[in-house]
Amino acid sequence: MNTDPLMLLVGLPVASGLVCLALGRKLVALAKGISLAVTVTATAGSLYVFINKPLSFEAFSETLFKADGLSALIALAASAFSLIILIYSFGYMNKPPSRYFGYFLITLGASLGVALSCNVILLMVFWGIVASMLFLLVSIEGGSGAASAAKKALIISGGTDAVMMFGLCAMSVMTGAISMDKMHIQLSGPLSYAAFFSLAIAAFAKAGVVPLHSWIPDVAEKAPVPVTALLPASLDKLLGIYLLTKASLHLFKINGISSFALLSIGSATVIIAVMMALVQHDLKRLLGYHAVSQVGYMVIGIGTGNPIGMAGGLFHMLNNVMYKSCLFMISGAVEKKAGTSDLDKLGGLAKAMPITFLSCLVASLSISGIPPFNGFVSKWMIYQGIIGTAGPKDPFWMVWLSAAMFGSALTVASFMKVLHAVFMGRAPVNRPQIKEAPLSMWLPSAILAAGCIIFGVFAFQIPVSILIAPSIGIPFGYLGTWSPIGATMLVLAGIVMGVIAYFILRPGVFRKADAFVGGEDAESMERLSGTDFYNTIKDVKAVAGLYKSEEKGDLDLYSLVKRPIGMLTGFLQYVHNGVLPSYMVWCLLGLMGMFIVFMTR
Repeated sequence: MNTDPLMLLVGLPVASGLVCLALGRKLVALAKGISLAVTVTATAGSLYVFINKPLSFEAFSETLFKADGLSALIALAASAFSLIILIYSFGYMNKPPSRYFGYFLITLGASLGVALSCNVILLMVFWGIVASMLFLLVSIEGGSGAASAAKKALIISGGTDAVMMFGLCAMSVMTGAISMDKMHIQLSGPLSYAAFFSLAIAAFAKAGVVPLHSWIPDVAEKAPVPVTALLPASLDKLLGIYLLTKASLHLFKINGISSFALLSIGSATVIIAVMMALVQHDLKRLLGYHAVSQVGYMVIGIGTGNPIGMAGGLFHMLNNVMYKSCLFMISGAVEKKAGTSDLDKLGGLAKAMPITFLSCLVASLSISGIPPFNGFVSKWMIYQGIIGTAGPKDPFWMVWLSAAMFGSALTVASFMKVLHAVFMGRAPVNRPQIKEAPLSMWLPSAILAAGCIIFGVFAFQIPVSILIAPSIGIPFGYLGTWSPIGATMLVLAGIVMGVIAYFILRPGVFRKADAFVGGEDAESMERLSGTDFYNTIKDVKAVAGLYKSEEKGDLDLYSLVKRPIGMLTGFLQYVHNGVLPSYMVWCLLGLMGMFIVFMTR
């Protein structure tokens, strides 16, 4: 069926973005209005497409765009989260240039293009545009740190884009088609495996899977917070996991080898990234490593290959975008009001920023997998998916389960440190008075925090049954054993009983006493920021090597290949020096080589 909404949904944001780029510096207010109107329209259009799926758009006897359950879900999520982040950016960025809104809209349109493309050429084009916009948005405020992070992100994305292009070409050769709805490949030969893992590598780089992860902490620390919330925390996660899910579910049929690879990589990503997050002193960089760690759960869920595991991986993708964007927005609000994201210089903000604190508390509990919040439900589904792989075909299932559960425990520990260092600890001396962030900054994070509660308490009634199950075509009844509403009622009952017991048993007379801290005067003690909670873990022999490897860049594929590639390009620059006699010598050597080849044949 030919329908125009898909073409309009992709084309309108891109065209409007180009208009914003042409407006110049004096018409920023107009660019803001255009970006808001177009993003609202895109969100409404995505909702229309999701409700009326399947839809398709055909031209030149080819299906160019197609909205099935999975692509419609990704398009709706990309539009909705972009709208929330755009509203946040109005409060965060004091004097944003018009080109910021242009890049924003082009990014949104290209992301919708990736989600809805059925043609491999269009997919590759839109995928590359998103990578280009990442570079431009990260470096939009200037600064050497942001420029370096943007360059790193572009090189990793660009390098893996070339790998993805090889995979798509191989798939075209094997199937004789360029439309993905005509591609269904069995993993049986070297070319099919090469094609699958080529797409997986591109998905890993986009989502931030170890060892292609290092650009995310750098971007999180150096880029403007709305950019970090938009791309590494939201759109890149959605698009990367979308490509991996589509490859594993529709384009290929994963088997024991591919499943083992995904489970291994996902487990390693969970542990390595969360271990790095534990010892970070910068709030945004810490959140960047957690953005990497959470991707590991999604890869594990998809790697299980069973319905509940894959549904859990997709659900965790949505949950992660929700609470991770919320946490990045909170870090921006804290940095905006306190003037720093250094955990050593923060503390005592709970009273000054109560709404931000409550939002951070909910998002922290959710990412840590504490019931009844949404992060627990998706992790619980992934755990059940791992258990579902148990048997002779996967003797390592206990390893995957242990890694996933241990990663959750370390995440709890990490966010105990965050909450103490930012909100609960003693405020630094002589810090000026701080007030709550403006409405346009705390409202988006509060909305996302409320979503964490709703998606947790009503997990199977709303997100799983309406969004997740239809997107991968599985029956709702096979989505695990957990009663979120019942668990919530038990938690609330426990809280109420505790409050009642407190008021019944509390003494009528209270004795006030000074704080006792090992016999020391608490007021005269040096302020504890909480950042050193887990520094001693670096001295544990079992993991000391891991931290040393990360500090040296041995876990960073970018750093490992940077030196040899630099040597190669340096040599090529040396021999191609622009001097005509040198080029004549190279031509002569080439002719001699060709002559020798023909003579020997």
